[in-house]
Amino acid sequence: MKAFMDEDFLLETETAKQLYHDYAKAMPIFDYHCHLTAEEIAVDKRFSSLTELWLEGDHYKWRVLRANGVPEKYVTGSAGEREKFDKWAETIPHLIGNPLYHWTHLELRRCFGVTDTLSTATADKIWEACNQKIQSPSFSAREIVRSFNVKGLCTTDDPVDSLEYHKQIEQDPSIDFKVLPTFRPDAALHIEGAGFREWLERLEKASGGDITSYQDFLHALEKRIDYFHESGCRLSDHGLDSPFFLTATKERCSYIFKRAVNNERISTQEAAQFRTAVLVHLGKYYAEKGWAMQLHIGGLRNNNKRMEAEIGQNTGFDSIADFTYASDLSNFLNELDKTGSLPKTILYNLNPRDNYMIASMAGNFQGDVPGKIQFGTAWWFNDHIEGMENQMKTLANVGVFSRFIGMLTDSRSLLSYTRHEYFRRILANLIGEWVENGEMPADIDWLGKVVQDISYHNVCHYLDID
Repeated sequence: MKAFMDEDFLLETETAKQLYHDYAKAMPIFDYHCHLTAEEIAVDKRFSSLTELWLEGDHYKWRVLRANGVPEKYVTGSAGEREKFDKWAETIPHLIGNPLYHWTHLELRRCFGVTDTLSTATADKIWEACNQKIQSPSFSAREIVRSFNVKGLCTTDDPVDSLEYHKQIEQDPSIDFKVLPTFRPDAALHIEGAGFREWLERLEKASGGDITSYQDFLHALEKRIDYFHESGCRLSDHGLDSPFFLTATKERCSYIFKRAVNNERISTQEAAQFRTAVLVHLGKYYAEKGWAMQLHIGGLRNNNKRMEAEIGQNTGFDSIADFTYASDLSNFLNELDKTGSLPKTILYNLNPRDNYMIASMAGNFQGDVPGKIQFGTAWWFNDHIEGMENQMKTLANVGVFSRFIGMLTDSRSLLSYTRHEYFRRILANLIGEWVENGEMPADIDWLGKVVQDISYHNVCHYLDID
């Protein structure tokens, strides 16, 4: 029996051990999609306690706390920091088979040097040891990032963001890793939403001009893309959670836009038409800038309306949607491709039933750049051992696995960089299994290079980032 989380954790063969320890382990990280804030890094934020650093804003943890019967007071409510930590310590032993059990203990080991498993019996010891380290002069936002050998990360930013903290970071010679913005214009696509008119006013201020027409609107978005590009942005990101391809003329879109500005009700069909037109326009402009476009498809968000009203959106009440979108995706990509305006694109599906559809769809529109259309890494409810293995096996079965751009954190927590280690161990183990089964030649140098490329090099080349 192996010891829990020893140096060969998740590595089942000698080949896997060699690929991980000799090739993957020491590779830098480029985290091309996360939800960290540039402000935390710009001001080199320090943290008051393990609870603030570890539990605040983490809806993964919030969901399982609730599932374990923990009252909301101890999740997002008024309970003290130590009380919230104690509820997490009480919950952890119940998370058998959940990746949070592994992530929790990887974070304790890699960030704090704590090898005890977390439980009510060890809560006092772990609380004191971790908080003591948090108070040390070397434990700050920047130092946490550096400790994981992160060479760059991409935040997720609204088009109206000033990017002031990104600029501050860029001008600070003491920050030796890249912090780049990502253009996330979801607010621009949801013209039917109650907040669209207010957001449009913010876009006017950010772009420096009046927006009185649909054409003004598109021009303002282009100006913000130019602004983001000057700050190092090379990625956009879109959350697509409902049908997203329904064509309409410019005149029709102008009419829909005018009605939205006048606070008139926008129908589901009109919203889809407008969303399609804006997506196509943005895709063409991304291609001009040489950006990559990310499409996160398939969330069913904010399901619990009672809790949404009580504590707000994006607080852990989301799940996997089951709408079908193969035709929408094909038509959207084809609309851009037929005019030579399809940018590099990364496709992420939340419903794992869509793995083969997404992987095969990517193959329809390749060209110009190795791995131009990427089947993105296992996302959200799928970033566990089984989900990562299934995504990689699917890609290997129908695509070019060695061009895969690998893992990202998609996290608001600075401690989540242990997930790259988790991914690399799973990657090494998968390839190691193929070798040990005689499915691949035992050319370790070649396979080691594949592992290193997927771990780091491929995404840097893909985004043209040094």
